[in-house]
Parts: sequence; C-alpha cells; structure tokens
Amino acid sequence: MPAAQSKDHPTPVLSVSPIVLSAPGRGSDLQLRVSAPVAETQLPIIVFSHGFGSSMDGYAPLANFWAAHGFVVIQPTFLDSKTLSANPAASHSEAVKAYLGDPRKFDMWRYRVEDVKRILDRLDFIEDSVLGLKGRLDRSRIAAAGHSFGAQTTAMLLGARVIGPDGSLGEDLSDARIKAGVLLSAGGRGGDALSPFAIEHFPHLNQSYTEMTTPTLVVAGDKDDSPLTVLGPEWFTDAYTLSPGADWLVTLFGGEHMLGGISGYQVTETTDENPERVAAVQRLTYAYLQSAFNPGEGSWTAERAAFAGSGELVGQIDGK
Repeated sequence: MPAAQSKDHPTPVLSVSPIVLSAPGRGSDLQLRVSAPVAETQLPIIVFSHGFGSSMDGYAPLANFWAAHGFVVIQPTFLDSKTLSANPAASHSEAVKAYLGDPRKFDMWRYRVEDVKRILDRLDFIEDSVLGLKGRLDRSRIAAAGHSFGAQTTAMLLGARVIGPDGSLGEDLSDARIKAGVLLSAGGRGGDALSPFAIEHFPHLNQSYTEMTTPTLVVAGDKDDSPLTVLGPEWFTDAYTLSPGADWLVTLFGGEHMLGGISGYQVTETTDENPERVAAVQRLTYAYLQSAFNPGEGSWTAERAAFAGSGELVGQIDGK
C-alpha cells in the first residue's frame, strides 16, 4: 500500500474531462471529470456529488486538494446542472425556478443516485479513459462525498432512506461498494422539521438517517440558515446525531451553506468567504478518509489535535 501524500507536500495532478458514460433513458449521457495524482498506485477513490446547479467543474478547492494528496476524484454532472440547461448563465434563483418547473424534479434525486451507481459499474471504462491511470485504482477503498443536494445523494448511497407519502420507510438504495462517506451541509430529518416550501417541492427531503450505517464524517456550519427547514442551523447536524454510522461531526463557526467557499475559487454564491474555513474542510475531510481506509493510520487523530490546538476559533469536532 503506497504511503499517503503529506498535506504539506502535494503531488501533481492530472485532470480529464469530459469522460462520457452512455446512459439510456436518462435524457443525456453522463459526463464526468476525473482528477488523479500523476504518481503512486493502489489509489483510493472519491465519487463527489455536487450541489444543486453545479457540475463536474465545480468544487475545485476540494477536488484538487484530494487528488493532490493521493485520491482519484470522480465528479459527475447531474441533470440539475445549469450547464445542461438552456441558460447556463442563469442566476441561482433563476435556476431554482427552472428546476421547480421541470417535470422530472420529483425523480431528480433518484437519477443522481443511479448516476453514482453507474459510475461504480463502469470503473474499468473510466480507468481506460484517463491516460496513465490503468491499473492504479484500488476498488476496495471507495468513498462517496457530497455537498448540499449532493450530500443528500451521498446519504442515500450510505444507507439513508426517503420516507414515503404513507409514512413507510423507502427502499434501501445504499451501495456496499462504498466504504466511507463525507456529508457537507447535508439536509437533516424530514417530517415536521421541513418548511412548507420543502414539503411542497422537495419530498425527497422527508428523509430518515436511522438506517445509515456506513462510517461517515458530517460537516456543518453553525450559521447555515435554510428555507428548507423550520429548525435553523441545527438541522444540518441531524445526519450525525440520528445516524448510527456517522461517527464524527465538524461544526464550523460562522460557516454558512458554502462552508467558506468550497464550491469553487472566487465563486459568487459564497456568502461566507473564508479561506481558513475552506482549508479546514480540505484537511479534515482528507484526514478522515485517509484514516478510514487505513485503520491505525494517524492522520485523523493528528488533524483533530492540530485543529483543536490551533488557537483559532474555526470550529469544533465531536465524536461518538
């Protein structure tokens, strides 16, 4: 097993896009970006699910960092991406309005889950599509990560369920190939925690975390106020408090939904721009997954200690 890259000594990264997977019945083929370190073998994999309206080209602060530190990062473009719409330059509010009028909106979350499973089914093709990647993937170490809508996608793959209109627990869409997860700004429980707006337009948010057993790191901002819930920022910690699998929670002080700017460099939707917050997300998510895939490896313990001892009021870490 190769040594992990030090967070202070990143390796060069090769990034290839678009890689196109045939997806009959989806409406358009599935496009991917794959980023990988140019060296090392037995590379663990992160499939990253973007938030609403973004694409395979988003979240460069995370994808670049993970790839530079020893992970192969696969980023799909989901059907809700603005890049697939008639108006790719639309504002976020305009994109939401278009989404609410899309007849596929109530199934969009299912398409997303199916897309990630399609990626896992086609790893051989993906590996062959990136020059120099052949034979370097470690299929025994696959993680799923996601932000916002992408965190909901990821949670389903980790074992969370959507509660049906009759109150029954929905089908299990988890994937045993995924061994660890990272949920960033993940929406919380459904039921009376949801706002009337969410109940009307986003029934997939009527979700339960009681069946999510895969080891998972949850990251939330304590200033993340959302129109989707009546609970306030604490809603974004439900994935940790209600899941038997989520074993660690990072709460970022002052963090809003973009956690300081993880969705891209100099992005306009970031309302809480904070490089230190982004750096904390980079380091902590990397360290968690590194240790999750290498039991006994000390990255997560060391990073938690460094975070607590930095003297900066960036946030706090809680574990079960």
